[in-house]
Amino acid sequence: MLGPTLRTMTRAARMATVSGPERMKLVLRLLAQVLLLAAVVLTARVPPVWSVDPIHIGLSAPLTGNFAEYGQLFQKAIDLGVEWINASGGVQGRPIVMIVGDSRADPKEAAALAQKFTSDKRIVAEIGDFSSTACLAAQPIYDRAGMVQLSPTASHPGFAPGSPWSFGIVGTQAGEGPFMARYAVQKLGKKRIAVLHINNDWGIVSKDLFIKAAREMGADVIAVESYFETDTDFTGVLTKLRGQKPELLYIPSFYNEAALINKQRERLGWTDVTMMGPGSLYSPKLLEIGGDSVNGLYTSAAFFPKDPQPEVQKFVKGFEAKYKATPNMFAAVAYDAVNLLAFVMAKSGTDHKAIRDELAKVRDYPGVTGKITFTERRDVVKEYRQLVIRNGDFTLYDK
Repeated sequence: MLGPTLRTMTRAARMATVSGPERMKLVLRLLAQVLLLAAVVLTARVPPVWSVDPIHIGLSAPLTGNFAEYGQLFQKAIDLGVEWINASGGVQGRPIVMIVGDSRADPKEAAALAQKFTSDKRIVAEIGDFSSTACLAAQPIYDRAGMVQLSPTASHPGFAPGSPWSFGIVGTQAGEGPFMARYAVQKLGKKRIAVLHINNDWGIVSKDLFIKAAREMGADVIAVESYFETDTDFTGVLTKLRGQKPELLYIPSFYNEAALINKQRERLGWTDVTMMGPGSLYSPKLLEIGGDSVNGLYTSAAFFPKDPQPEVQKFVKGFEAKYKATPNMFAAVAYDAVNLLAFVMAKSGTDHKAIRDELAKVRDYPGVTGKITFTERRDVVKEYRQLVIRNGDFTLYDK
């Protein structure tokens, strides 16, 4: 039996033997079939045209600068989430459109973006920023404007309580600090501990909460040093810390500095110390830049891509298919953020206060980073996984 395309071609061949009115009829039939086939192809490949106004959400993230990898992961994961939300009919029949701004994780840039977003009457809520410092700088602007500021990664304990419009979904250092202290002291049995932290709001509170918990568990914190975000040479401070003979060096930092710290530590021949840092280190870039020097480093994560839960695997496989890379925790919390907002707005609509009020009611939302329930402080309590780098890859610590 001939298919429609072949039948059309056959009729076209017959035209050569027909003349006059009969030829005109065949031409019209052929044209109609070609148009029908084109319509079928277009219907199959082009998404439906929306006849309603979109819902605009702002994204403030570092797309360039030292923390660009984190911001780019935010954008990729959110784009994937928005694609799936819109393919399923959007929110109350309206598509989501993201308006993206590059904060460079700079407090001044984040504040400028907050002014821009809150002045744009189309934007109903904001996702971002990456660093606690950037979030805190922008917070008063969102607070005055009455716009939800939902950060995927701000873990400073003072962020979410700082404004009734601020929410954080990654957990705070008030939870992760003691978790990492238990990992170091009780699980690994380390008692002599040194700390080298980034000198910003997040780094200081991360250091303080880890040290407090470690000391309560009987550890001796024998040295504490800091560095600035722009520092690249750590040989002097590492030499100083080495002289204190710690069993474990805890580094509240990000992947780029952590990779340099470990490479320079190895170059100094300091190989008899255990390295550990919070979940901020959980990035493929740490492995790429740090190489063999980061093998044996201990960290944590609220998300692990090998988790067999269906919602996790759907996200992981979708991300891998779209971007040819495996998502990490930073992509996962951004994906949770946009899906959580869509879930809330399906109930609340797009009124600013209604979004805020409905978001505050969220209990046990099934995110890929675990269930999300907001506390009275508008942050969440996370469950963390203990990880260690073995043979150039993050693995679950199983001892």
